[in-house]
Amino acid sequence: MAYVIDDSCIACGACVSECPVDAISEGDLYSIDADTCIDCGACASVCPIGAPKEA
Repeated sequence: MAYVIDDSCIACGACVSECPVDAISEGDLYSIDADTCIDCGACASVCPIGAPKEA
């Protein structure tokens, strides 16, 4: 199951460089491409507010 980024995202960018498969897109709120995500949790482990969650 892929991770998703909830609306508490502050767009700090910490998660982007941690994703080993480049599944995270930048924007006002960041998003994770569910088809690309490998469910590794790297994004969640570096997020200062816990916005990435398992879907």
